[in-house]
Amino acid sequence: MNNVVLFLPFVIIMGGMMFLQSRRQRRAMQTTIDLHASLRPGDRVYTTSGLQATVAALTEDTVDLEIAPGVVTTWLKLAIRDKIADDPDDHDDHDDLDDHKGVDGVGDSRVVNDS
Repeated sequence: MNNVVLFLPFVIIMGGMMFLQSRRQRRAMQTTIDLHASLRPGDRVYTTSGLQATVAALTEDTVDLEIAPGVVTTWLKLAIRDKIADDPDDHDDHDDLDDHKGVDGVGDSRVVNDS
């Protein structure tokens, strides 16, 4: 009887942890299903390997991604990790190279010596 009383809290704690883990896993799976259902041609996406692409076409299980102008590859929908939100702040009109100019306005020409 004494062993059962000691073992019962352990079983309750383990059961609670398993319940919470399964809820989290179900929620993540539903989020992925909703993402795949919301994909439309023209959407910008990230793949699980980190590739950024534009959705060109969709089938039930696959998605055609345009990874460069005129280059379309076929992927499983499961490889789509996230949509890229079109953020107007990302489209700056200035060149990023301007940030690396020296004090006199000329490009910074440092020489790195690996030896």
